[in-house]
Amino acid sequence: LITGRFKSRPIEEILDEVSALVKRGVHEFNIIAQDLSSYGLDLYNEMRLPQLIDRMASIEGVEWIRLHYAYPAQFPMEILDVMARHDNVCKYLDIALQHISDKVLKNMRRHITGDETKALLDEIRRKVPGIHIRTTLMVGFPGEGEEEFSQLKEFVRQQRFERMGAFAYCEEEDTFGAKNFEDSIPEEVKQSRLNELMAIQEEIALESNQSKIGKRLRVIIDKEEDDYYVGRTQWDSPEVDPEVLVKKTKKLEKGHFCDVDIIDALPYELIAQPSLQ
Repeated sequence: LITGRFKSRPIEEILDEVSALVKRGVHEFNIIAQDLSSYGLDLYNEMRLPQLIDRMASIEGVEWIRLHYAYPAQFPMEILDVMARHDNVCKYLDIALQHISDKVLKNMRRHITGDETKALLDEIRRKVPGIHIRTTLMVGFPGEGEEEFSQLKEFVRQQRFERMGAFAYCEEEDTFGAKNFEDSIPEEVKQSRLNELMAIQEEIALESNQSKIGKRLRVIIDKEEDDYYVGRTQWDSPEVDPEVLVKKTKKLEKGHFCDVDIIDALPYELIAQPSLQ
């Protein structure tokens, strides 16, 4: 369990580290925080994520910047302008939504309503065309009845998240949920709901990947296997998102970028070959 106040690193310190890493050959940067939305509040008395990413994107040699773990409540809307303005800020956002039912969101103390969540997602997609949104949802939190779970399923169907994970609530000692709510939903019900939700998402993920067949995408190569190279697009964070399996029709270098043509798709993998041009 992570507890305590958020602690931001100074902007200049982060930029110096990024510049040093670029000189060592690093070109991809995943910006990760417990709550990325709150970056800078403790140091500057205001949210400074947009300023940080704007300056980071201007460093020569930075090819990809990817943002992880923003919170929907008090989301720094200015970051969307930064994402739209800079080609090297990946059109990808990991935002922790957890649920859509007002009742469950209130029990979770998420400080946002279902309608506010939907409006935020609409604005994100409007201001950053082509963005892939990753989120994590929870089933089985105290107060989630069949009606609330049905709302969650319909939310997933409507939003069609390009990247989505889910997990079942597990009571943890000394948390707000454990202190204030009885963990009364049976484990088999939680698991059944989790399976049902992920089955819906698997169909959406497959359709999303199939829409990329025939397209030329830029990927970074992570490793080489016996029969193919393994790469990722700008929409894929290491180890948690889909991979691109690239046929070995020519030599590709680990850690380098290349263009590939997508020729087939699975729910969580793309099949590709190196572009001829």
